[in-house]
Amino acid sequence: MEAFFRGYAYDPHRHDTYAFGLTLSGVQSFDYRGARRDSLGGHAIVLHPDEVHNGRSGIESGFSYRMLYVEPRLIRQAVGEGGRALPFISTAVSQEPRLVAAIARALRDLDQPLDLLAVDDLLERLAQALLALDPSAARARPLRLENRALERARDYLDAHTAETVDSSRLEAMTGLDRFTLARQFRAAFGTSPYNYLVMRRLDRARRMLAEDTPLADLAFACGFADQSHFTRQFRRAYGVTPGRWRALQQQIRG
Repeated sequence: MEAFFRGYAYDPHRHDTYAFGLTLSGVQSFDYRGARRDSLGGHAIVLHPDEVHNGRSGIESGFSYRMLYVEPRLIRQAVGEGGRALPFISTAVSQEPRLVAAIARALRDLDQPLDLLAVDDLLERLAQALLALDPSAARARPLRLENRALERARDYLDAHTAETVDSSRLEAMTGLDRFTLARQFRAAFGTSPYNYLVMRRLDRARRMLAEDTPLADLAFACGFADQSHFTRQFRRAYGVTPGRWRALQQQIRG
């Protein structure tokens, strides 16, 4: 959800989920675990299941924020063997860069449906960011890579860049559950399966930009939901829009 409030926001209540939030502007104030918490623009918020909290603006001009609700079982699955308990952050408000980045990433495309691989990627990032802030929940054990399984997963992604890749397909092919696969894939190849797939789609798109293919058709051919989805992903990766990239390439070719 995304919302704006000025003054009073909501009464004390609780969720049966994790609530991951990002304050976008103003001061977001609430009472949590016996103390007042104040979250400023750019701060992350983590509210744990069954913890009572309320909400109000800390300044007269109000505050805006985004919030994502995640079932605890999904965090537990994403933590996997690396954790022996659900991670807990008692402060609720954090400026820790890894956590802020994970939450911001999860919240940045609220208006778009997420690929299944994207969901797994976001959950794994959130879980690992939580574990990093709660060492008591972590279980220290070395990461043993299943290299053959990881190569099979990478080869499959290379061969199916234009398709919607279901996590269950990768699980069946590798024998690894989706979150173990995400952790091991990042350790082996430096990125998640979802990001790897997106970059392969963008590689194909860059080659096609040298042609006169309309951008909407190009986006569909490369596996993106639509042209706007393609444009956002391209700009995040290369810092310019596809149209600008195509114009620059045409200038270079003279």
